[in-house]
Amino acid sequence: MKSRIILYLIGFSAFVASLAQNLYSPLLVEVQEKLHTTQAMVNLTVTVFTVALAVMQLVFGPLSDRKGRKIVLLPAIGVYTLASLGCAYAASVDALLVFRLLQGIGAAAVPVVAAAVIGDVFEGKERAQGMATYQLMLGLSPAVGPWVGGLIGGRYGYGSAFLLLGAISLILLAANAFLLPETRPKATAVRKSVGWSSFVRLARHPRAAALLTVGFVQFLVYFVFLVYIPIIAHHRYGYEPAQTGTLMLLMALCSMIGVKAGGWVQSRFPGESGYLWGCAANAATVLLFAFTAGLSLPVLTAVFCLFGLTMGLTMSMPATLLTEMFPDDRATAVGVYNFVRYLGMAAGPMLGSLLFVGESIPLLFGVSAVLYLGGIAVGGRLAVRKTGAASS
Repeated sequence: MKSRIILYLIGFSAFVASLAQNLYSPLLVEVQEKLHTTQAMVNLTVTVFTVALAVMQLVFGPLSDRKGRKIVLLPAIGVYTLASLGCAYAASVDALLVFRLLQGIGAAAVPVVAAAVIGDVFEGKERAQGMATYQLMLGLSPAVGPWVGGLIGGRYGYGSAFLLLGAISLILLAANAFLLPETRPKATAVRKSVGWSSFVRLARHPRAAALLTVGFVQFLVYFVFLVYIPIIAHHRYGYEPAQTGTLMLLMALCSMIGVKAGGWVQSRFPGESGYLWGCAANAATVLLFAFTAGLSLPVLTAVFCLFGLTMGLTMSMPATLLTEMFPDDRATAVGVYNFVRYLGMAAGPMLGSLLFVGESIPLLFGVSAVLYLGGIAVGGRLAVRKTGAASS
C-alpha cells in the first residue's frame, strides 16, 4: 500500500511539473498583449523553460544517484513553486523570462527523480506496471493542461494559471517532505563520478543516433504546433483561450489513442522500421496541415487531431528500442533521448519566429514538414548501418 502511495505522489508531482508547459501554451497570445511585447519574446519564454528542462536533467540524474532522491527533489519543487509565483506577478517579459528559466530548472528534477524512485521501490512486473501508471499520469498533462490553462486564463488572466501551479506545488512540497522516504539503494552511494563514456558510446551508436535524429525533429515540429495553433486559432478563427484549450484537448486525446495503438504497430513492425514509417505518416499530416488549415476551422481541427494520432503511434517506441539496445545503460540512454527531444522542443518556437512571416501557415508548416522528412531520411540511412557499426 505504501509503495502505491509513493507511486501516485511522485507521478502527480511529475504531472504538475509538466503542466508548466502545457497549461501555458493557450495563453501565449494574452501574454504578448498584456506585457506589450513581441511574439519572438513570448516564444522565448517557451524556449528558456525547455532548454533548462533539457540541460538540468543531465545534472539532476547523476546528482540524485550520489546524494539521494529526496534531497534533490524537495529543493527543486521549492524552486518550481517560487518561480511559478514569480511568473504570475511578472510585470515585464524580461522578468517573466527569468522566472520561466527558474521554473524549468525546478521542473527538470521531478521526472528524473520520479523514474528513479519507481525503479527503487518496485521490481519485476510491478516495476513495469508502475512505470506504465507513471507514463499515463504524465500523458494526462498535455491532455488536460491546455484546456485548464485556457479555461482559467481566459476567465481570470494568464497569471491565475501560474498561481494555480504555485498553490498545487506548495501542497506537493509538503506531501513529499512528509510522505516520501529516501529510496536510493545504499550501494549507489559509493559512486564518485558520472560515466561520461556512456554518453559518447550512445552518440556513436548508429541505431541510437537514428532515434536521436528523428526524435529531435519530431519534437521540434510538435512544439511548432503547440505554440502556433493558439495563434492561428485566435487570429484566423477568433478562438479565445478556453476554446483553444478544448482544441488542444482533442489533439491530446487523439495522441493517447495513438499511444495505445502504438504497441500493436511495434509488434507488427519491430525495430526501427515501424518507428520510421510511423514518423513518416506523422510528417505527412504536417504537410497536409500546411495546405489545408487555412480552409476552415473544422478542417484545421481534423488535421490537427490526425497529427496527434499519428504522433502517438510512435511516442513509446524510442524508449523501448533504446532500453533493448543498452541493457546496462538504460537510464542513460533514455535520459539522452529526453535531452535531445527537449532541445527539439526549444528549437521549435524559434524556428517559428523566423518562418511565420505574415502569418503564413503554408510556409511555417511546409518547411517544418520538409525538415521532419529530412530527419527521417537521415535516420533511415543511419539505421541501415546497424549491423556492422552496432556490433563494434
